[in-house]
Amino acid sequence: MGLPPVWAVERAKIKGIVLIGTATTVAEARVIEASGLDAVIASGSDAGGHRGAFLSPVEESLVGTFSLIPQVADAVDIPVVAAGGVADRRGILAAHALGADGVQIGTGFLATAESGASDVHRKMLASSDAETTVLTRLFSGRHARGIVNSLIRELSAEEGAVPPYPLQNALMQPLRKAAAQLGESDYLNLWAGQAAPLAGRMSAAEYMESLV
Repeated sequence: MGLPPVWAVERAKIKGIVLIGTATTVAEARVIEASGLDAVIASGSDAGGHRGAFLSPVEESLVGTFSLIPQVADAVDIPVVAAGGVADRRGILAAHALGADGVQIGTGFLATAESGASDVHRKMLASSDAETTVLTRLFSGRHARGIVNSLIRELSAEEGAVPPYPLQNALMQPLRKAAAQLGESDYLNLWAGQAAPLAGRMSAAEYMESLV
């Protein structure tokens, strides 16, 4: 999220390390390329988890994946990786058709059996609740997309009073930990993209095979 400092880019280049930046807008993609990074992830607003916007406020950086990919592909010469709203091979084909060189899948693998997500999180990804996601700052202080639950509904009006990351993240950690131990989904951060209903409910190997 954002740009690494110049000294870090220079040292990485010396060591042959590939650098990939995340862009939520075309402007961010151009800056990533100009900064010497090797590839750019075009992260659409349908992606789950935290938003990587760094040039403009998140509210001004909510471009859908399949609108963002062709614009970024036209704007830069470095490889473009599509992220957000891709959870099956149809999405992979669409991303390539729009100019992506590859895809990044998060929520799809989060739902697989080997995922590090909690049991309750995986259960929610497999439910009809995953059809509704929103951007919220309530859990960490940064905008992130997740499944709507009771905490989000009850406190949504208070988002303006939420302290920034990492303070809010630290304040919410005890609640999240207790909720995970109790299997209580209403007080967990259930990160998920808008393609969550298409995610794999199987082993990671089976899911990968279905994508290929």
